[in-house]
Parts: sequence; structure tokens; C-alpha cells
Amino acid sequence: MRNLIFFMHTSLDGFVAGVNGEMDWIKFDDDLFDFVATMTDQADTALYGRVTYEMMQSYWPKAGEQPNATKHDKEHSDWYNQVSKVVLSKTMQETGLQNTIVIGDRLSDNIIKIKKQVGKNIIIFGSPRASQSLLKEGLIDEFWLFVNPIILGQGMPLFKDITGTTKLKLADSKTFACGVIALHYEKLKNN
Repeated sequence: MRNLIFFMHTSLDGFVAGVNGEMDWIKFDDDLFDFVATMTDQADTALYGRVTYEMMQSYWPKAGEQPNATKHDKEHSDWYNQVSKVVLSKTMQETGLQNTIVIGDRLSDNIIKIKKQVGKNIIIFGSPRASQSLLKEGLIDEFWLFVNPIILGQGMPLFKDITGTTKLKLADSKTFACGVIALHYEKLKNN
């Protein structure tokens, strides 16, 4: 079965965005971009909530074609255009979407069906509300948390309204020159 891997930037105090959705505090550098590219190379499906999907769709399909496109822009744009996309949304319609399916109900059944398909990993980038729904259903297998060197004090929490316990083990960690620490946790199978 394919793994569903959660990728999220977070502040040291556990927020994924500011009070008004601000993410300008997130740190990046070339090493971090290259590292994430090694992860996307191992995935052929991207999963998003509707808001994150719309944000990604507005930028990544053409990002690699821009005159000022960076190496990262070109590589991620190519990956984004090739992978299958899954959007969790009760309001979005699948009509007219290219290489994209929309899941609006029976979340657990539909995600398990996708996980059972032959292929590489499934990655969910950001999408805090969708990620929380997946976590509540016990569908996330691995977590990559990119802890940024900032304390926001308030904002959108990483984990909200989660009930029950999910036991994890630290599988890896990596420190980047920009001050971000990547923590890789795997869900223990006996959860």
C-alpha cells in the first residue's frame, strides 16, 4: 500500500499560518528546495484541500515557463503538471479539471482506495483543514514538519480539534542553513 505523507511548515509554537493566513514568515533556501525535490521524486500523487489546490493551480502549471523561473520553479512545475491530483472539497466540481479528482464524501473509503492503487507515495502539502480531516481518520502514514525559527503567538494551529492519540516515532531529522529543522515522523503501526 502507498504511503500518505504530510508536509507542513510550522512555527516553533505550532502555527501553520498567521491570524489572517500569512505565510511570509516561512524560510526557504536552495538546500531545502532540493531536499523537498527528493521527496516529490518519490511521489506521483499530490493531495490538497480546495484552498491550497486553488493557490497551487494559480501558480505552478506555468511557473517553470516564466523568464525569471528558478531551478526550483522549473522542477516543481514539471512535477506538478505530471502528478495526479486529489482535492478534498465538498463544494468544488470535478468537471473540467485535468488529471485531478475531487473527493467530497466517504473520505476514508476513497483515500484507502487511492492508497491501494499501484504507484509511488501520495503527498499532502499544507492544506491544514484537509490534513486534520485525514489525521482524524488515521489516514496519514508519515509526517514531515518543517519547524521555522519563529514564534507567532497566534494564528492557524497545526493540529486543531484532534481527538484520540496518534503514536509516532522519529525516523529522521535535518537542519537547514536558513534555520528550518525538518522532523520526519512515522506513524506506529499499532495505532
